[in-house]
Amino acid sequence: MRSFQQYINGQFEDASAQFESLDPSTGQPWALMPEARACDVNRAVEAAHRAFLAPEWAGMTASARGKLLLRLADLIAGNAQVLAELETRDTGKILRETRAQIAYVAEYYRYYAGLADKIEGAHLPIDKPDMEVWLRREPIGVVAAVVPWNSQLFLSAVKIGPALAAGCTMVLKASEEGPAPMLEFARIFDQAGFPKGVLNIVTGFGADCGSVLTSHPKVAHVAFTGGPETARHIVRNSAENLASTSLELGGKSPFIVFDDADLDSAANAQVSGIFAATGQSCVAGSRLLVQNSVKEAFLERLKAKAEACVIGRPDDMATEIGPLCTKRQRDMAQALIARSLEQGAKLVTGGKAPEGAGYYFPPTILDCSAARDAECVTREFFGPVLSVVGFDTEEEAIALANDTAFGLASGVFTRNLTRAHRMIRQIRAGIVWVNTYRAVSPMAPFGGHGLSGHGREGGLAAALDYTTVKTVWLRTSDDPIPDPFIMR
Repeated sequence: MRSFQQYINGQFEDASAQFESLDPSTGQPWALMPEARACDVNRAVEAAHRAFLAPEWAGMTASARGKLLLRLADLIAGNAQVLAELETRDTGKILRETRAQIAYVAEYYRYYAGLADKIEGAHLPIDKPDMEVWLRREPIGVVAAVVPWNSQLFLSAVKIGPALAAGCTMVLKASEEGPAPMLEFARIFDQAGFPKGVLNIVTGFGADCGSVLTSHPKVAHVAFTGGPETARHIVRNSAENLASTSLELGGKSPFIVFDDADLDSAANAQVSGIFAATGQSCVAGSRLLVQNSVKEAFLERLKAKAEACVIGRPDDMATEIGPLCTKRQRDMAQALIARSLEQGAKLVTGGKAPEGAGYYFPPTILDCSAARDAECVTREFFGPVLSVVGFDTEEEAIALANDTAFGLASGVFTRNLTRAHRMIRQIRAGIVWVNTYRAVSPMAPFGGHGLSGHGREGGLAAALDYTTVKTVWLRTSDDPIPDPFIMR
């Protein structure tokens, strides 16, 4: 059985304990993972804090930081195959997706490499004639990053890239469910030549690892991706160190199809939005809102595509739907579907886990037009389950789309340009895709509001989250300071 190590202060080492990681395609253990405890986390944060203050990093120019990030990007691109195979083995994500996604992750590091020496301050036209005042953007300090198992190379890149570009140092906690690719990433990072302690990677469980990390007094910022309940714990922990937070949480995103849409294109986008990655995506378009005049025709197309999806081993390039990451997820999906059917939802296809090994679950469609308050319409599955609600008017579509505690992503499918602009303005979500879905770029900010969190990842906005503003006042007069009892 393969054994992985944690990465602290530029060294690979065993943690205080180990735990088994299960292969989702078989349900059997395949590797031993390091289980960091409080002492490991404390050493990792101390290493990051020393590195933040050390001249090797603190005195490095922004351009030099950018060159290190470029080298890291090249190493990621060169090792994409190995990383993809590990992610597929440890999380169940299909290989055809992990290969493509990890290859693109390198572009995020290249983007932030180019941004490193473009984080600028400002000169203020101050209202005092004997003063020069300017602003400096400086790194905020040690960052605690907590990432989930799904798309973890991507979800870590949108934290590591901007944080290191800004000059911060970091301790990253990989999810205890499928941490292998992040622990392997540490070996790639080590080859890039960063000073020791700039990035430290551990994994472990909530009380002994996550809570200690996010409440540590030397952590200045917490960057978290995950669920709202864990986010609440992190916000409570941040009360101990008064760290700032950026939270990228879940969603129950509306996918809106009008009767003038290209139905074949919309159906393909809907498959991508809910069945790709086995539905294990925070931006999953899990609520299909479709105009009643085309509802049956659209559902017929969608049902045929769902039933044609190839379910199989995630390491087979022909596979389109792999297993869910954990048995807990599969059991939750099954129970939530059962309750929703009792509440009036109608099963269109799927809905039952197949017999045999592994945590497989088929693409599932529930028609909830007569049960708009069913649990499947309001709760996030994090699985390949689509809830469908019909509507008649544009106003009704807007009301349904915004009837959620989340506010992450949305999709609008229409050929009507003026309608598209009205929808863009009125949908309360951090992302609106029009006639497409699930597209990303390092240049485009990503995030939401409400139970979908706050802050943005991607783009310049993310880099600024890892900085603090210093105001500098320089008196230019040689005259003695006048009355000291009057504020200037």
